[in-house]
Amino acid sequence: MKSDEKRSHRLNYLLKYYLSNPKEYDLYLRVKQMGVSESTAKDYIRTVIIQAQKIHSR
Repeated sequence: MKSDEKRSHRLNYLLKYYLSNPKEYDLYLRVKQMGVSESTAKDYIRTVIIQAQKIHSR
């Protein structure tokens, strides 16, 4: 699997998780369980929260 595909799958999973449990710290723990670096974790969290806000603003 290419790295962009892996990132996309992870972000989709994290978005579903965050929409069902909108707690940023729980999201952070879930991201860190994936074994990513701190900077990647922050990027994933930022991306997921932005996507969730877009969904809720529709």
